[in-house]
Amino acid sequence: TEHGVTPIEAVGKPFDPNWHEALGQEAAEGKAEGTVLHQRRRGFKLGDRLLRPASVITVGPPSS
Repeated sequence: TEHGVTPIEAVGKPFDPNWHEALGQEAAEGKAEGTVLHQRRRGFKLGDRLLRPASVITVGPPSS
């Protein structure tokens, strides 16, 4: 948290386009659709200001 910069918590949280950049979706049994499953690149914020969104993979619809 040097200079007030904090990482954006993503994994396990609902996808939020204000803080997350979706790179794709994967099916995941037992997880709610739209939940962040993996983080590919860490995001950062300064207070309430976005510096870089977290690049994430979200839970998509179940594959049939």
